[in-house]
Amino acid sequence: MKTYKVPHSDSEVSSVVLGLMRIAQMDNSEIRALFDTAREAGITVFDHADIYGGARHRCEERFGEAVTLTPSERESTVIQSKVGIRHGWFDFSRDHILKTVDESLAALKTDYLDVLLLHRPDALVEPEEVAKAFDTLEASGKVRQFGVSNHTPGQIELLKSAVKQPLRYNQVQLSITHANLIAQGVAANMDGSDQSISRDIGLLDYSRLNGMMLQAWSPFQKGFFDGVFVGDRESHPELNDELDRLAKAYGVTPTGIAVAWVTRHPANIQVVLGTTKPQRVRECAAGSDINLTREEWYSLFRAAGHIVP
Repeated sequence: MKTYKVPHSDSEVSSVVLGLMRIAQMDNSEIRALFDTAREAGITVFDHADIYGGARHRCEERFGEAVTLTPSERESTVIQSKVGIRHGWFDFSRDHILKTVDESLAALKTDYLDVLLLHRPDALVEPEEVAKAFDTLEASGKVRQFGVSNHTPGQIELLKSAVKQPLRYNQVQLSITHANLIAQGVAANMDGSDQSISRDIGLLDYSRLNGMMLQAWSPFQKGFFDGVFVGDRESHPELNDELDRLAKAYGVTPTGIAVAWVTRHPANIQVVLGTTKPQRVRECAAGSDINLTREEWYSLFRAAGHIVP
């Protein structure tokens, strides 16, 4: 498993993250088997959110019930959760952040979160409120590192006007086919091309310049929850031909190649999985070790329909 050093810290994390938003209906033995498979494959980061599971904290609660960690196992496991989404609105208020973290810790049966992310941008954010919450969480030892999800550079800079802690992570949607984050820069200054439109306001370059690690959610989705592109020959025949060709060459699955496409990028982007199947975890982990050539990386990029001028 390829690992990354978290910028401006002593932390090292796996390039693949196991997201746990779909474990609510699994039994304890299934959850534990999924966790054990991930650890055996080299995955060290496990992603939660207070809203996952239908009821608040349900997936966190199921994880806490199913996975009992020794002190040494806990220290080598990065548990990450998110806060801020409510029913039809967002809430980055100090009181909500603090209350939710306490609830997450109780559900997960742990004394601290390694990482806390603000879950999507709150249009009514007051940076001073976030700063007060983060100061309290850091001082109490309840949260070790902080970040955001789906934030633009401007939104991050606004938070940094009050927040003293480094914002080390930003979780964003990214896959070979949903790749405007990367593709826009390739087509910059091209009049009349949809690809040249910036939808994230230079987030990729901003993240690299400011030492923020990106985490790619929905790494196999065609678009915004439009289905999976791997194996979809009706919508993406050329891409699947190329995935199959490279999978055969490297001795992995097409899914593994889709992971390799993300982890090949020099921005050190983590891939967040949503699977509940141990075999899929193994396939994805195997892909993270592959270092695609530039030609291979661009061949997938082109096959997905992106312009290379």
